Amino acid sequence: MEAVRTCIGCRSRAPRSSLLRVVTRESQLIADPSATLPGRGAWLHPTLECFQLAVRRRAFGRALRVTGELEATHVENRLNGTVITNE
Repeated sequence: MEAVRTCIGCRSRAPRSSLLRVVTRESQLIADPSATLPGRGAWLHPTLECFQLAVRRRAFGRALRVTGELEATHVENRLNGTVITNE
């Protein structure tokens, strides 16, 4: 039986394999597609709609237990299909 997680955007339950794990590093949200990065994670459907709902509801801070502003451009660009390179 596959693990079930709740999307922090739409709040619906889904199999873990259909959701994207997100973690925080230095006040920046990072997508964790392999679900292996250390730390507390939040689960999200890999769609812009669920991402925007989570941002509007301020769900990332609550789910990750982080205070203050979180930079979400990395995850948003990943969902948009934009490639980011670290130079």
